[in-house]
Amino acid sequence: MATSNAATPDEYIASLEPERAAVLQAVREHVNGHLPDGYVETMQYGMISWVVPLEVYGGTYNKQPLAYASLAAQKNYSSLYLMSVYSAAGRMGEEEMRARWAGGKKLDMGKSCVRFKAVDDLDLPLIGEIIGGTPLDRFVEAVREATSTG
Repeated sequence: MATSNAATPDEYIASLEPERAAVLQAVREHVNGHLPDGYVETMQYGMISWVVPLEVYGGTYNKQPLAYASLAAQKNYSSLYLMSVYSAAGRMGEEEMRARWAGGKKLDMGKSCVRFKAVDDLDLPLIGEIIGGTPLDRFVEAVREATSTG
């Protein structure tokens, strides 16, 4: 996985070659435009990430903010990580996302990672629905349930 030492999302975008920067900036703006209240955009693990602040949920095993979504430029493609699709938190799981992906567009996806080279490779309306579909409190509650030992 390609990582960056950029301190801010703006620095990260500026560090990319112009064509890649334009692609990631467009996806970043789309995510920010659909992001529910409470999530915070930051840099985490060398990627642009949208996280649950530690003040809201600090119970992570690694003491890092809980990631909701992340965006990164890899060597030969870019990745958008959608943790709500992978978890039980979102309204839409992986199977439904795969079924609803825009016709004619190939979906290159792992468990929570959508790989793409251009903005046109993405089903932006569906991604906006996924990003906007999980309020912070629902995501935190799903994580609490999943990590409960009781």
